[in-house]
Amino acid sequence: MIALSVNLNKIALIRNSRDTTNPSVPHHAQMCLDAGADGITVHPRPDQRHIRVQDCFDLAARLPEGVEFNIEGNPMTGPRNSDRKGVRDYPGFMALVKEIRPAQCTLVPDGDGQLTSDHGFDLKKDGDTVALRVQELKALGIRTSLFMDPDPEQIKLAAQTGADRIELYTESYANAWRRQENVEAVLRQFIEAAEVAADVGLGLNAGHDLDLHNLPRFVAVPGLLEVSIGHALTVDAIRMGLAETVRAYKAVLNP
Repeated sequence: MIALSVNLNKIALIRNSRDTTNPSVPHHAQMCLDAGADGITVHPRPDQRHIRVQDCFDLAARLPEGVEFNIEGNPMTGPRNSDRKGVRDYPGFMALVKEIRPAQCTLVPDGDGQLTSDHGFDLKKDGDTVALRVQELKALGIRTSLFMDPDPEQIKLAAQTGADRIELYTESYANAWRRQENVEAVLRQFIEAAEVAADVGLGLNAGHDLDLHNLPRFVAVPGLLEVSIGHALTVDAIRMGLAETVRAYKAVLNP
């Protein structure tokens, strides 16, 4: 079975457009779970542009036992003071996850200047630093995943950090599908990356711009354990309703 972890960043983004608690992030998390989602993902950036520090604590306190809580972020990001009234300071990514201790932590090499995550780790450059962060998280019993491009050489380096899984960055596949150009060739890159991950003992997650149109073909990637989907799922929910959308994604993942 391929697990669906729903990313709630866009729910928080809508809330942040007003000085309100509506829509409620924990409430929408429960709606997703009630509809069959397997887990919840958040990506609390230091500028707190969508998911905020308090959201992470609220979710940790309210998610049912056994539900996977996945927190994504850059492990090199330090503390930052909040400039908004009523929004608590960002303690630094590692400090945040060490206090919450989610089931899974996905490390992502993003920065403030990126609209969204747009590349995987370069472990030739950052491998030693990433490995230290991985070991800190694993010592706390947190399953650790690295956000990676479908590059076999980099995936082999990911295994050397001690990470449990990788999350393949699927933007290139989504773009190929959108243009309907070289879809099978690009998909082959992901299949080969998945095969390398299996060979070196890494579990496999995937995410970024996967949707109801391109996902049915992508599930052919061998060994896929989990997908994290937020933007497209939220857009679909405007048209279909949240519960029906979650059920539709689950049906695609596990036909």
